[in-house]
Amino acid sequence: MSGIRRALGPLERVNGRWILGDHLRPGGTWLELRPEGLYQISGESEGQSIPWPRVMLVGFTLGARHPQRGSYGVLALLGGLPGPWKGRGRGYLHMTLRHPYENWLASFDRHPRWYDSTELVLFEELLRQTVDEGEANRLADSDWLGRAVELLVTQRPRTPGGVREAVARARQL
Repeated sequence: MSGIRRALGPLERVNGRWILGDHLRPGGTWLELRPEGLYQISGESEGQSIPWPRVMLVGFTLGARHPQRGSYGVLALLGGLPGPWKGRGRGYLHMTLRHPYENWLASFDRHPRWYDSTELVLFEELLRQTVDEGEANRLADSDWLGRAVELLVTQRPRTPGGVREAVARARQL
């Protein structure tokens, strides 16, 4: 599977690390999946780190912090199209953290490229299943995540059950 693209929606491998968001945007914001935890990097600040053991629940939205319906706002669609909206909008990880218990919203800038809708659903399910199983730290395992992404980008499930099954298979790699 070595010829397969190393990206799943906003998640991409850069220099051996997995990153969420457009790390090339001047002054931008992105998230790195590091061994010690999720690290948010922003052109405006030093960054913030959340250790993996603190992550209890995770959700994903694109284009709006709190879309009116579902997980995707209007900018989720427009941000991948050519024209003045290209690359506009943000993605968000909505997390519930423990010790102390709190909600945390981690934002990142979207890429100017189009995000395939199936890949977005698979990405969200991969995050959910991994965190729900208490294995959030596996998201920082570059080799494991690479194998999972390589398999998932070739999948095209069309039902919620198919998405869950595809991600469960990818997580077993």
